[in-house]
Amino acid sequence: MNSINKEFENKIALITGGGTGIGKVTTRALLNQGANIVINGRRENTLQATAQELDPSGKRVAWVAGDAGLKSTAQKIAATAQERFGGVDILINNAGIFKPTPFLEHTEADVDAYVGVSIKGPFFIAQAVIPQMIKRGGGSIVNVGSMWALIALNATPSSAYSASKAALHALTRNLAIEFCANKIRVNAVAPAVVETPVYDTFLTAEQRAEILPTFNEFHPLGRNGQPNDIVESILFLAGSRADWITGVVLPVDGGVTSGRHQS
Repeated sequence: MNSINKEFENKIALITGGGTGIGKVTTRALLNQGANIVINGRRENTLQATAQELDPSGKRVAWVAGDAGLKSTAQKIAATAQERFGGVDILINNAGIFKPTPFLEHTEADVDAYVGVSIKGPFFIAQAVIPQMIKRGGGSIVNVGSMWALIALNATPSSAYSASKAALHALTRNLAIEFCANKIRVNAVAPAVVETPVYDTFLTAEQRAEILPTFNEFHPLGRNGQPNDIVESILFLAGSRADWITGVVLPVDGGVTSGRHQS
């Protein structure tokens, strides 16, 4: 049990969207297994609070606020990892936004936002940290993609979100092939409905309590996902147990993409 708990001992991880939801739970899990971590997000107060909660000592969690879709911010995040901990072994591109919107109602600003979060952010941060990984003899990148990039749902029209996540899946495979000789593995997880604070961005507390349970039966396994469901998959792909896995987009979706289960 101890060896499992310390799988990431002395590893250095960088997590975008690390202040809440899946990112926060991943940060906690990696800390418990021995890693040092840099978290990124747009909201400074949220990052500060998460770092203080999970690492009161201030020694093992650093944070950098800013838009990782800007190359300058991505470079600052990578530089912080280098200065505080000595580099990067693991990159988890978790930042995301989600708001179901009919295609004809999407604005240019919507599309730009999805491209920034799901494409430019992972692209630029990977550019910034891969040279560090190469110097350290390899590494692992795990991108948080989406089931919506694999199938379309009439109940949740999400064309811009889906297209941007599909691009992230493609980036995953391309980086996996390009950097396999450098012992850098690149994989992705593709979640279905996971109960995280992202839904609070477009639902009231009352709407969330009413609407989210209606999606339980959408999943063949009978329930919505919880952050820990995704975190377990992220940790597997990031760690040594997945040493012979790269270029994979792993559905973690309660069985949704396995086929139709309702008439």
